[in-house]
Amino acid sequence: MKHQELISKMSLEEKCYLMSGKDFWQTRSVERIGIPNMSLSDGPHGLRKQEGASDQLGLNASIPAACYPTAATVANSWDIELGEEIGKHLGNEAAVQGVGVLLEPGLNIKRSPLCGRNFEYFSEDPYLAGKMAASYIRGIQENGISACPKHFAANSQELRRMASDSVIDERTLREIYLTGFEIVVKEAHPKSIMTSYNRINGVYANENEHLLQEILRDEWGFDGFAVSDWGASNDHVEGVRAGSHLEMPTTGGDSDEELIRAVKEGKLPEDMLDKRVDELLDVILSTNKAVRNGKDKGFGEKSNHAMAQRAAEKSIVLLKNDGEILPLKKGTKVAVIGDFAKNPRYQGAGSSVVNPTRVDNAVEMIKQFELDAVGYAAGYQRTRSCRFCFGVRGFGTGKAGRSCAFVHRPG
Repeated sequence: MKHQELISKMSLEEKCYLMSGKDFWQTRSVERIGIPNMSLSDGPHGLRKQEGASDQLGLNASIPAACYPTAATVANSWDIELGEEIGKHLGNEAAVQGVGVLLEPGLNIKRSPLCGRNFEYFSEDPYLAGKMAASYIRGIQENGISACPKHFAANSQELRRMASDSVIDERTLREIYLTGFEIVVKEAHPKSIMTSYNRINGVYANENEHLLQEILRDEWGFDGFAVSDWGASNDHVEGVRAGSHLEMPTTGGDSDEELIRAVKEGKLPEDMLDKRVDELLDVILSTNKAVRNGKDKGFGEKSNHAMAQRAAEKSIVLLKNDGEILPLKKGTKVAVIGDFAKNPRYQGAGSSVVNPTRVDNAVEMIKQFELDAVGYAAGYQRTRSCRFCFGVRGFGTGKAGRSCAFVHRPG
C-alpha cells in the first residue's frame, strides 16, 4: 500500500468515517495527521459548485462558471482533441474553485430517446462515447484534478432509475454497456468512477463485486476509487467489500458505525478496509496538491467562453444546404424569428445545471456579421398554461384542453 505509514496512525473509527461524506459535497478530514477533506462537484458540461445550501437537484444556484456545449452536442464533432481542450478548461476551473473531483463525463448508452439525461451522454455508440469521454478525462486530469466518469453501469433510463434492475447477459453488458468505460479506464486512467443506482442482474451496482472488482480492477487495471451516486449506497459494508470506497453524501454517521461493527465482529477484514482507505487517500492527497496550486491562479472568463464558442462551432452539423443558401451573402436581409433566438435553451436541468458566466443569443450575435438584420419576432409562445398542469408556467405546452408535453391525456 502507498500510504501504509499514514493508515497505521489512524484509528478504526477514523478509517471507517473517511469512507462516507462529511456533508453533501465534501469528504471528511483527519486533521491530526494531515489528511485534508476533498470537495466533489457536478459536471458534466460545466462546473456546478454550490455554496451555502446544497442540493442534488440543482434547485439552489451554483457559483457562476463557464457553460460548455453538452456531451450530446460535442459528440457530433468526433473530435478527440476538442474534447481534451474542453477538459483542460474544466479541470483548471475546478482547481481554482477548490474542487478535487469533477463528476464527469457521463457516458451511459443512449438506449432510449426517452431518457431524460441523454443530453449529458455522448452517444448510442459505445466506441464514440468511450473515445470522447477519454479525451475529456485526459484534459481534466492534466493538472492533477480527478475526473469521475459515470454512471457505472447499464443505467440508461430515468424512469425508476433508483430501483430498476438491468437484466442483461454478459456479452451484451460488455460489448455495449461496458465498452465505453473500458476505453476510458485503459486510455485515460480516471482517478475515480461513479457507480449507478440500479441493480445489474439483481445486485446493486455499488455492491457488485463482478463489476467493481473482477472487471474494473482485475481485468481493466483501474486503480482509483469508486464513489456511489448520491444516495446509491444501499449497504455500505457490502459496497466496501465489493470494491466501492466513498459513500455520498453523508449519512450522519449511521453507515460508518455499521462499518465499524462489521470490522469488530469479523464480518469485514480490516486489511480489506485498509486497502480501500489507501486507494481513496491516494486521490485525496494528490488532488489536494492540485487544488492548492489552483487557488493561486485565476481562470479566464473570456478564454473559457471563447472555448465554449469554439466547441459549439466545431460541433454544428449541417445536414442539408439545398441551393447553397449558406453561408449568407454580405448585405442579405435577415429576419430572426423564434423565442430561442433571444432566450436560448442550451442545457438540461437538475444536477447538470450550470450557472453561466455569459450566455450569447442569436439576436445579438447576428449584429457582428455583415448582414441586414431587419428585425426580430418571438413567433410563438414557448410555454402556455395547461388545465391539467393547473396553469403553472413552464409545465405544459399545449392550449387548455389539448395534450401537453407531459403524461396527461387530451381533454
